[in-house]
Amino acid sequence: MQEHSQLNSQLSVLVVDPNPGIRANLQNMLNQSGITRVEYAVNAGTAIKQLARRNYDVVLCEYDLGGGSGSEGQDGQQLLEDLRHHKIIPPWAIFIMLTSEAAHDKVIGAAELQPTEYVLKPFTAEALNQRIQRALARRTAMLPAYQQVAQGNPQAAIRTCIDAANTQPRHAADFARLRAELHASLKEHEQAEAVYRQLIAARPLGWARLGLARSLAAQGRTLDAIDLLEQLVRDNPRLMAAYDLLARCFEERGEHAQAQKTLEEAVGISPNMVRRLRKLGEVALETGDIAAAEKSFKQVVTRSRYSEFRNPEDHVNLVKALVRKGDAQSAAGVVRDMERSLRGTPELDACVAISNALLQEAGGNQAGAIAGLRSAVTAVRAGSALSPGLKVGLTRSLLEHRMDEEASEVMLTAMNAQDGGNDGGLSAQQAMNVFVKAGRPDLADGMGKQLRAQAQILLGVADEKRNMGDVRGAVQTLLEALHMAPGNLQVMIAVVGGILRQIMEMGWDHPLAGLCTEQLERIRALDPAHPRLQALDEEFLAAKRKYGIST
Repeated sequence: MQEHSQLNSQLSVLVVDPNPGIRANLQNMLNQSGITRVEYAVNAGTAIKQLARRNYDVVLCEYDLGGGSGSEGQDGQQLLEDLRHHKIIPPWAIFIMLTSEAAHDKVIGAAELQPTEYVLKPFTAEALNQRIQRALARRTAMLPAYQQVAQGNPQAAIRTCIDAANTQPRHAADFARLRAELHASLKEHEQAEAVYRQLIAARPLGWARLGLARSLAAQGRTLDAIDLLEQLVRDNPRLMAAYDLLARCFEERGEHAQAQKTLEEAVGISPNMVRRLRKLGEVALETGDIAAAEKSFKQVVTRSRYSEFRNPEDHVNLVKALVRKGDAQSAAGVVRDMERSLRGTPELDACVAISNALLQEAGGNQAGAIAGLRSAVTAVRAGSALSPGLKVGLTRSLLEHRMDEEASEVMLTAMNAQDGGNDGGLSAQQAMNVFVKAGRPDLADGMGKQLRAQAQILLGVADEKRNMGDVRGAVQTLLEALHMAPGNLQVMIAVVGGILRQIMEMGWDHPLAGLCTEQLERIRALDPAHPRLQALDEEFLAAKRKYGIST
C-alpha cells in the first residue's frame, strides 16, 4: 500500500454517508492509504451541492443513505442517477458504491447505473485501496480520450481509442466501448455496430450486446433489435437497461401493451429507478391501465421527494391518473402537496394550473377548466420550462376548449429546443401534426406560414451577425431558422454556407460538418440542379482538405 502513498496524498475524496461513525472509519482507512484530503456529505442533497461546486477525484458513497434507520431521503443509486443524468460529474469521475446487500435488488440497481466500482461490506483498508487504485489506473488510461471528447473532438478521441487499445491491451475493451459510444454520438451507427460485433465475437459481454441492439435500433432495424434484446434479457435477466430499450422498441412499433409488460418486468426486478417508473406510468396511461399508472406515478412522487431535481410534472401525471380513475378527492390532495412542497416557480405555477383545469373538467365546471388553462398559458409565457410532452397535452386541452390562439402559442414554445431540459423541442412537423391529429389542419397551415415568416426574419438577423463578424452567432441563428423551416431550400442553403464559413475561419467542427453533409444531401434530393449546390460541394471539399479530413 505504501507504494501508492505519494500519489494518494494528492487525491481528493468525497465520502457520502449519514453515519458519523462510518465516516470516521472510512477516513481512517483512507488515511492508512495516504489519502488525507477527505470531505463529507451526509445525504444526497449536500453531495449534489458539493459536487456542483467542485470536482473530486473519488466519490465513496454509501448505498443506504438513510443509515439503516428507514428514514426518508434519496439512496446512493438515486444520487448516482441524478449526478449522471444532469452531468454534474464528468464521464471520467470515479464513483464507488459501498453496500452490504450483495444479492439484493438495490445492488442490482447500483450495477445497472454503472458506478466505477462497488464494494461489499465489510471490507479492509487494503481492499478499499485496491479498488481505488484499479479505478485510478483505468481513469489514467482513458483520460486523454475523455479530454478530447470534452474539447469537442470526438474523431480524435476515436483515433486515440484505436491506438491505445493496442498499446494498453489491459483496457482494450474499455477503449472499444468508448469508441463505439462515440460513433453512436456522431450518428455513425454502422461503425458502432461493427465495433460491438468485434467485441461480441471475442466475448459476448452483456453491455456489448446491448450496445449492438442500440445501434440496430438507431438504424431503424427495430425487429432485429427486439430479437437481440429478448434473447439478452433471457441470458442476463438483471441487465436492466436492456428492458428499457426493449420497451422503447415496442413503443416505437405501437405495441404499448408489450412495452408496459416489459417495463413491469424490469420494475419487478429493480424497483428503484425513478425514470423507469415514470416511463411505466406514461405507457400505462397510454394503454388505459389507470391502476398501473397511478401506482407508478405515486412511487415516482414518493421517491423523488428528497431529490434536488424534483419535477412538478410528476404530480401532474399522478393527477391525470387519479382523475381518469374518478378519484377527484385524492387528485386534489396531490395538487395541495405539490403547492406545499415545491417552490413557487413558473414551472410549478403551470403544473398547478393544468392540474386544477383537469379537476374542474372532471367536475363538469367548464368555466373553471378554462380559467385553469388560461393560468397555465400565462405561466408558459412567463418562461415555464415544461417538457414538450406536457405542452402537447396542454395544447390538446386548449383545442378541446376552442382556445385556438393560445394552443398555437403554446405549441410554438414547445418547438423551442431549450425547453424540456434534456428532452429537446419538437420539430416543426411534429408540432403541426398535433393540430392535424386534433382535426385542425387549418391551424397546422397557419403555424406553417408563421414559422416560415419567422425563419425569414432570422435569416436577416443572421446576415447582420455575420456582417458584424459574429460568425458563430450567425450559425446559431441559422440553426434556429432551420428548426422552424426544415424543408425550406433558402434556409438550407444559408445554413450550409454559414457552417462552411465558420469551419473555414474557426476550425473543424464534426457535429456541424455532419449537419452540413445532411443538408447538402437534402438539397440535392429537393433540387439537384440548384445553382448554389456545386459551389457548396466544392467549398465543403476544400474545408475537408484544409483540415486533413478523409474524403
